[in-house]
Amino acid sequence: MTPSLNPSGLSGDRLAAWASIATLLERLPAALDAQLQRDSGLTHYEHGLLFALDSAPGRSLRMSVLAGYASSTLSRLSRAISRLEKKGWVRREVDPTDGRFTLAILSHDGHALVTASTPAHHALVEELVFESLTAAQVRQLADISGRIATTIDSTPAWVPAPEGGN
Repeated sequence: MTPSLNPSGLSGDRLAAWASIATLLERLPAALDAQLQRDSGLTHYEHGLLFALDSAPGRSLRMSVLAGYASSTLSRLSRAISRLEKKGWVRREVDPTDGRFTLAILSHDGHALVTASTPAHHALVEELVFESLTAAQVRQLADISGRIATTIDSTPAWVPAPEGGN
């Protein structure tokens, strides 16, 4: 006899949808990390930090802003930035406009790493996430993901620069 998973909880279509989401949440990060580690020595989290800095005006962001974009605590971000600093990809400076804040600044070598690592990373994202979807499904995925993310945390998420931007 197969035990019941949760007779008083999710069932039917919602349980099936949750099973799909839970599987995605396990498989996708592992696949992204594996490719980035193999090709660039970065985790997906670290690549996201470098990519956000590379996309920012002056390739610089306040640590608190970067933590918000990365959905990260300042402590986790600080440890990651320390690792990236040791490799020469990022540096920290006091914000000259307000000394209470610290800036994370992408170095020339960090920019070169992002430039070199992003095409293969985006190709994998294209293959794993978008190739099997229609244009309408891509828009639906963006809408659904955004709604769930906002329900979890209303902090504004990182948004890429418009096409033709930095």
